[in-house]
Amino acid sequence: MKLKLTFFFLICYTSIRAQPFVFPQLPDQGKSVAALVPKNWKVIDSISGDLNNDNIQDLALVLEFYRPVKENRAYGDNETELITEVQKPRILAIYFKRSAGGAFRLVTQNNNFMLRSEEGGAMGDPLRPMLIEKNQLLLSFEGGANWRWKLNYSFKYLDKDWQLVRANNLAYHSGSGEMNDKQYDFINKTRKVITGSMGDSLVKDNIFEQPLTIKTLRTFNSFKKPWTWEIAPDDFL
Repeated sequence: MKLKLTFFFLICYTSIRAQPFVFPQLPDQGKSVAALVPKNWKVIDSISGDLNNDNIQDLALVLEFYRPVKENRAYGDNETELITEVQKPRILAIYFKRSAGGAFRLVTQNNNFMLRSEEGGAMGDPLRPMLIEKNQLLLSFEGGANWRWKLNYSFKYLDKDWQLVRANNLAYHSGSGEMNDKQYDFINKTRKVITGSMGDSLVKDNIFEQPLTIKTLRTFNSFKKPWTWEIAPDDFL
């Protein structure tokens, strides 16, 4: 009988541990940052600024879970849909304010776009501090080893959605300084490629500009995470 009970509890424990990770639903509103953070989560980055052009300070947060779990993540080769990784989940949360003294109100909760701490390669955590400029939220990541990369994405709140308006993908060699900087303007639909070298001063040897044939702007809902959008053959963002 004891053996049967032990086996039963072992099966139950294994079943519980095998359950997929479930993200919490963040509070719809709150008067302080502390009131917006669920149990077992912490703020690893935050920025205040006007994101909807009403001259009131809004709020963007990046939250991280307290321990690693198994996550199914999109992989950036345009062939592998999902891979399973063990890492600490992250959430991007954006809150608006209707008045200077009012509560923060949830506008966006995105559980996928923010790179995790293990996705930066030899350089470690790829997350760089967020910025708010010209009512746009700038998200930045950096990683790699000898060849390093920097990714910047500017999202703007347009037509009640977050649309990617600008981005750049910079790759450079830490030893030689050789670099390639691809700059994308999705509003004016242009792509600029700058090659040269980095060091004490940036040297731009060649600048090439061409039109972008993009029909619709990407949003948080249609952009899984960095490195998964193949804009052109072998041109990932």
